[in-house]
Amino acid sequence: MLPELNKIKGIHPGAILNREIKKRGLKNKDFASMVNEHAQTISAIIKEKRGVNPKLSIKLGMNLGVDVDYFMLLQASYDVKQASISEIVSKTPDLNKIRKILFWDTDFDKIDWQRNKRAIIKRVFERGNETEIKEILKFYGKETVKAEIENIKESYLTSFALNIDRYLR
Repeated sequence: MLPELNKIKGIHPGAILNREIKKRGLKNKDFASMVNEHAQTISAIIKEKRGVNPKLSIKLGMNLGVDVDYFMLLQASYDVKQASISEIVSKTPDLNKIRKILFWDTDFDKIDWQRNKRAIIKRVFERGNETEIKEILKFYGKETVKAEIENIKESYLTSFALNIDRYLR
């Protein structure tokens, strides 16, 4: 039985299809014959190199006992998630102006610059250099940085207060 759509939103349909084919003990080639589709097409979908189109969604739904739009809705959900990820990626500061070592305790390339802005601002104002602080001010805007700093309870580093005085007052 395939999982409910709301539990797997954003997952590529190929991952779900692969799991279901394995569960049924089928080979990709046999499954492709069963749904009257090219084996290469099924293989490309399973490897997440290709998406599901409406005609294939109907075939898959009929053969796997789910609504005919199940895989199409899953594909749409996946596409929306990918678009939102690329939208977030485009909303980053100039990373050439920020040293990766400043965020030594996290994967620098996966930082969500919107969701974690308070922690980012605190870290940069505590440990950042002039270039990094100016880039953060440019990226978030002076008013946003001021608002976030007001919500920071305390910092143990004196550089935090010094940088606030220097760049925000």
